[in-house]
Amino acid sequence: MTMSENVQNQASAPRSAAGGRFKEIFPQVDKPLIAMAHVPALPGSPSYDALSGVSGLVSYVREEVAMLVDAGFDAVMFCNEHDRPYTLKADMTASAVMARVVSECHPETIPFGVDYLWDAQCALAAAVATEAAFIREVATGAWESDMGLWAPDAAALLRRRRSLDADKLAIFMNVAPEFASTTGQRSPVQVAVSVAVSSLPDAILISGPMAGAEPSVSTVAEVRNALPPELPVLLNTGARANNIAEYIGFVDGCIVGSSLKVDGSTWNRVDPARAKAFVKAARDA
Repeated sequence: MTMSENVQNQASAPRSAAGGRFKEIFPQVDKPLIAMAHVPALPGSPSYDALSGVSGLVSYVREEVAMLVDAGFDAVMFCNEHDRPYTLKADMTASAVMARVVSECHPETIPFGVDYLWDAQCALAAAVATEAAFIREVATGAWESDMGLWAPDAAALLRRRRSLDADKLAIFMNVAPEFASTTGQRSPVQVAVSVAVSSLPDAILISGPMAGAEPSVSTVAEVRNALPPELPVLLNTGARANNIAEYIGFVDGCIVGSSLKVDGSTWNRVDPARAKAFVKAARDA
């Protein structure tokens, strides 16, 4: 099915209703499987490969996306995963290059999204520039993190979406970010319930402590049971072919990256066999 056909078959739920934008993106998919397309380090980052240049980034990501689409995923999400150490304020050049990579590499037959670690406004800008269907970001809370003290601003993010007339763009909110811990004392369940009311998320994401690390199944189950059924809850990290069956009954989809790579390492290239094995395990669960 082409993207234009997807648009024609959009669900009738209002976008403003909980889960409305999510249903528009995935009108005929019960539990979407979203694969990460990890963009190599962008210009200015310590690990940037100046010899390959920006054209090398495009070639690398285009090959990765082709493998993920071939494996049968329902969507692809682009992320600057290799831009370590991560920053809370995106560099303008890196932001522009990220948008170029997404524009040149996005799939034609399935939806795609954008994530920028860890600048939500940059992700929003890149999504608008590339006509992405969704972004994934930490948009709420106050955190002590590897990047320093961190206070995202959901109000500014959603108001910016409104000012850009990007109402169709879904914002998936990660309420348990990697590489960080909350400065407060509320549990992940309490935070998720509160964010669902205060911050108008299009989906709630639950993560483990680092990229590729899974949260506890009990935490995911408690979050799902505490939220309105129409608000999607996604497993955001730690999904693998050998554990997805434990989670799939408690989530409305998942985002997966590390386990699709050679040897299951976040920093390696996509392994087509592992990608196909994950899709089969998730569909069979």
